[in-house]
Amino acid sequence: MSFTPDVLLRQLEELSAASTSPARYVVAFSGGLDSAVLLHVLAKSQSVHQVAVIAVHVEHGLHAESDVWADHCKKFAEGLGLEFQELKVEVDRQSGMGLEAAAREARYAALGEFLKPDDWLLSAHHKDDQAETLLLNLMRGSGPAGLAGICAIRPFASGQLVRPLLEISRSSLEEYATQNGLVWLDDPSNADQQFDRNYLRHEILPRLETRWPDAAGRIRRSAALAREATDLLTELAAADREQVGDRPDRLRISELQGLSSSRQRNLLRHVVFSLGMPMPGAVHLQQIQSNLLEAREDAQPLVSWPGVRARRYRGHLYLLPDIVEDSQWPETTVVIGDHVDLPGRLGTLRFVQHAEAGLSDEVIGRGLEVRYRTGGEEFRPAGQGHTRKLKKLLQDEGVVPWMRERLPLLYSGGELVAVADLWIAASAMSAAGTAIEWRNRPSIH
Repeated sequence: MSFTPDVLLRQLEELSAASTSPARYVVAFSGGLDSAVLLHVLAKSQSVHQVAVIAVHVEHGLHAESDVWADHCKKFAEGLGLEFQELKVEVDRQSGMGLEAAAREARYAALGEFLKPDDWLLSAHHKDDQAETLLLNLMRGSGPAGLAGICAIRPFASGQLVRPLLEISRSSLEEYATQNGLVWLDDPSNADQQFDRNYLRHEILPRLETRWPDAAGRIRRSAALAREATDLLTELAAADREQVGDRPDRLRISELQGLSSSRQRNLLRHVVFSLGMPMPGAVHLQQIQSNLLEAREDAQPLVSWPGVRARRYRGHLYLLPDIVEDSQWPETTVVIGDHVDLPGRLGTLRFVQHAEAGLSDEVIGRGLEVRYRTGGEEFRPAGQGHTRKLKKLLQDEGVVPWMRERLPLLYSGGELVAVADLWIAASAMSAAGTAIEWRNRPSIH
């Protein structure tokens, strides 16, 4: 398909009809050929699409010419009369995922934070990129979702991630750029064939095109069919989740066991993806099925992969984000002001004055400290007649075992006066006092 501005505008209109209308077009602008063409067309046709356009360049700091590239992108965007923003990121070279993947992770994290509600983040991936992605995923042993390649539109951060050029070849984009006198950047690393994508681009795809003309187009059609199959699997998983899940992060094991093994794995992948967590590998799914679903009722097995922990408790399978290790946990944190940020991903404790009930002024006056369980704590909640072991209280409350050591305990003058936002001690309660709110907390039940 040859490329014209009308082709892009029609594609954007079709994608908008299937989604929400964009508040802004935020173009991920590297300065390369593809994003230069995309930005140029959007700028020149703004009177037609009538959507604000902003160019955003992510500076990774990985190349000696990075500042020169950023300056080129700024001048290019401003020459089109567009707003320009540069985002600087730090790439974790020790992440273990490889430099390319780590840079991509940092880039999309920064772009996600930049987006406002209903923004469309436009990426200039084209037909050749789609073919390379499918072949890469094929070599990685990916399933249908991987073989579906790059999705044209999907939710991202507070908006949508949109790739409107997936049916356009790079040669068509280059023809447009040449005809319009565009100047673009060529990243020298794109020629380095130690990177798998570059090897496919320079060695494999040209040979395929020699044998099978429009090989990239054929691969794209296969990706479209795989996408259709993936959509059907997603629909099936969503239906299964309605039957098996009672909330986003947990599934009822008895009903999960009633599904076939393949439907179990399909549902687990769907739930993890829906929660925005790193996807499990085949080994992790097998471990969940064999070690976790089939475990004894009183067992507390754990299956984990980077960023995620799968656990079992009281007939439910939990899929949870990971938290920091024990060795990184502080013993005591002094509360200063009206809130305290908790370690790991535990959220924030806020102290709201002049509430109908809460910690008394006397307790607040003595000062507060946040500690964590060490064992043997005793506690009498307000409204209860006698002191009980905290361990027993947590069991009766149904707090999951792996969070019992993570509950923030509030002490004043050496006395345990509150357990998170669950209970206030009878001796510390006041009819008009300071209430405790635990915001952005992980699931504890």
